[in-house]
Amino acid sequence: MDELSDFLRTRRSRVDPGSVGIATDSRRRVAGLRREEVVQLSGVTFWLRTP
Repeated sequence: MDELSDFLRTRRSRVDPGSVGIATDSRRRVAGLRREEVVQLSGVTFWLRTP
């Protein structure tokens, strides 16, 4: 599972949010897209329950 996580993380980090129409600010802590932004752009319904 670590390999898949690493793969997805590196692919997200390669995409500039501004190039896909996502506004950014100076407080952004991650390079590239956040998981939520990938879900939004893909049109997939995403629901996460955290304890």
